[in-house]
Amino acid sequence: MHGANYRDGHGQVFTRKEYIKGKPQIKIAKFQGGKRATYEHCVQLLLKEKLQIRHMAIESARLAANKTLEKTTGESGYYSRLRIYPHNLLRENKQIATAGADRVSEGMRRSWGKATSLGARVKQGQCIMEMFVNGDAHLQAARKALQGACVKLPGTPLIKVIEWNKASP
Repeated sequence: MHGANYRDGHGQVFTRKEYIKGKPQIKIAKFQGGKRATYEHCVQLLLKEKLQIRHMAIESARLAANKTLEKTTGESGYYSRLRIYPHNLLRENKQIATAGADRVSEGMRRSWGKATSLGARVKQGQCIMEMFVNGDAHLQAARKALQGACVKLPGTPLIKVIEWNKASP
């Protein structure tokens, strides 16, 4: 199963997990990290196109960004938040690939597929992840951390910096 097969969301999403016996567990450990406080800057990770992102890719991007930023700022020097949730069930119709499989398998007849993964549909320009930091040195570290997270995600990323709670002199 390749990620490219599930990159574009075709058709209506399937989110009714209560009807499926073997539903996959979500791989995302935490949706928020760091210390919640008031910060000066908000650095957002946006995607330029409409995509579907699998939950393993979201979790690996979150881990990469948090580990990079934690080395620079410490555990209490930032606050990060995931802004998407993988609701959609992704199914796969596995084919039998052994001797005599043509007599046993049904092929694509009545193919529904087993639920194998979860995905989040992202609109164009939607925020995936945001990090809150103080100071210009931490701002550059947050941008670098989100650039490292972009490698783990499909599509073309955009990193946007917003002045958040700037203390007036």
